[in-house]
Amino acid sequence: MGRVKNALKMIKLKYSLVIEATEDPNFFGFYSPDLEGFSGVGNSIEDCIYKATWGMEEHVALLQEQGMPVPRFAQPPTIVIQNEPRATQAA
Repeated sequence: MGRVKNALKMIKLKYSLVIEATEDPNFFGFYSPDLEGFSGVGNSIEDCIYKATWGMEEHVALLQEQGMPVPRFAQPPTIVIQNEPRATQAA
């Protein structure tokens, strides 16, 4: 558990992050359940974390510029890695 806490400190995420693996091993989607409207794509899990770290800061700055509410930071933020949900096929 201590190793996970240290990793989160090094990553410096302020909001939780969900990374979804796809059938393409070089394509991952990500979003924050804490930060409405924030999402992106990356080529690896590490790429998603890197892009999310900077993207969250930019997203918050944009919300502030537009006078919109900014959610409180997650305490502690979490990273969830999962397979993307599959769409159900119509029969």
